[in-house]
Amino acid sequence: MSDVAAVEQLVSKYETLKKEIKKVIVGQDEVVEQVLLAVFSGGHSLLIGVPGLAKTLLVNTVSQALGLQFKRIQFTPDLMPSDILGSEILDENRTFKFIKGPIFSNIILADEINRTPPKTQAALLEAMQERSVTVAGNNYTLDKPYFVLATQNPIEQEGTYPLPEAQLDRFMFAVNLDYPSFTEEVEIVKATTAGAAEKVNALFSASEIIDFQQLIRRIPVADNVVEYAVTLVGKTRPKSQAAPENVKKYIDWGAGPRASQNLILAAKANAALHGKFSPDIADVQKVAIGILRHRMIKNYKAEAEGLTIEEIITSLF
Repeated sequence: MSDVAAVEQLVSKYETLKKEIKKVIVGQDEVVEQVLLAVFSGGHSLLIGVPGLAKTLLVNTVSQALGLQFKRIQFTPDLMPSDILGSEILDENRTFKFIKGPIFSNIILADEINRTPPKTQAALLEAMQERSVTVAGNNYTLDKPYFVLATQNPIEQEGTYPLPEAQLDRFMFAVNLDYPSFTEEVEIVKATTAGAAEKVNALFSASEIIDFQQLIRRIPVADNVVEYAVTLVGKTRPKSQAAPENVKKYIDWGAGPRASQNLILAAKANAALHGKFSPDIADVQKVAIGILRHRMIKNYKAEAEGLTIEEIITSLF
């Protein structure tokens, strides 16, 4: 199949995929879109939202519709790396046998990743970056596609271990979940308190998703779009000459080169999913907030004046 035909097939399957997810998930269109962009780009996502906004249900539904294996890990302060990676045990023949942990799956929901100690966070983050784990000197490759969706609860500070900026940078998108609107909440209550449950059909296979990820990487990008993305990321760095006055005034730390790479990858995915054969500047702007949100650190002036990171990013376009 030619790449043009493959993009057209991806567009039709993507529209069906969104309808399939909508059977279970009410609203949250922007969140679903960003999660799917990350999946097709081969990146990971960080979901930030208060409890009860259907984060687990969303990931479970997405994994069912994509035809992928799904595992949920509830992070706690006493969780050890071996609890997620797996461990070696002595079998009946007195030989060591490796029992795989929950990290061996296609889609991992890392629930409340900021609740677990840095050692366990690091074990997960190694798996995210290398797509493999090392236990007792043996290296085990994880099945592809491999996608981690971690959740953070923004209202709790006690007993938490915030992810350092270097580790946050490994997440392609940071997605904020808001409360549903009144009509959406009415719909949610009606759907979840009735007897019938909607069945989600698997529309993809693991190999198809890998093919589409490779297709997205092959999409050509004009030089001016790449330069726009790099310039946009350069503007987030307060010590850069390109930085506007509000960045110098309100930002302590800007985004690194990984942000530029992710902007182009996500722009390619956004273009492909909407039937375009090459991304333009509008595609870069569409994905910029989700990609830059967690890579920029506001200072106390921005906090004092009530400025949001989204307002600062939008002012850079």
